[in-house]
Amino acid sequence: MATFFEHFTPQEVARISGEGRRVKLPEGWSPIWEDTPADKAYIILEGTASIRQDGNELARLGPGDIVGEAAIVGNKLRNATVVALTPLETIHLTDATLRQLDKEMPSFHDALVQVAQSRVG
Repeated sequence: MATFFEHFTPQEVARISGEGRRVKLPEGWSPIWEDTPADKAYIILEGTASIRQDGNELARLGPGDIVGEAAIVGNKLRNATVVALTPLETIHLTDATLRQLDKEMPSFHDALVQVAQSRVG
């Protein structure tokens, strides 16, 4: 499965990166919790994260992947918890920034839809 960033040109990656804020998260940290409001998303630049629902691991994501986007796009509560298995280097996107990119960049919107559809299971 393609990573989120593989959908974009280098110029688009630079724009997305420039809209967000680089954030380092320590190993063991959970930046997103199941059943909480959707206020942010992260694009992983380095490291590995576990996606868990009711304590069970659903997936592991790494560099180039996005987490936290589905609840923002769908205007729903989070359906999973994200746990950093290693220290993570990320691009932090607020819900407003993600919605702005979704509206202004057709490629960003298309990539979000593809990622969301690939994770429905």
